[in-house]
Amino acid sequence: MIEIMSFRLRPDADENRFLEADARLQTEFAYRQPGLRRRTTARGDAGGWAVIELWRSHADADACAARWDHDPVAQKFMTFVDRTSVSTTRYDELDSIPG
Repeated sequence: MIEIMSFRLRPDADENRFLEADARLQTEFAYRQPGLRRRTTARGDAGGWAVIELWRSHADADACAARWDHDPVAQKFMTFVDRTSVSTTRYDELDSIPG
């Protein structure tokens, strides 16, 4: 399963500090979540950002989401994000569906 979170940074966010928070999130939170296969952060030309995660299952992603709001490293990451701009979409990988 692929999950894409798109967002914009807050107008007052320091991009370098955001990237530090993102690196910390990746090592101290994300890759400690059961079922996470891959995570990457990308920046678009128009100022948008995306975090793309590949999960073993929807249940694994749901379990991570349940921990997200209570984790201090995740919440530090979110201090840089314009929460009104956040959109999360999930996709099922076609190459992993039988038939």
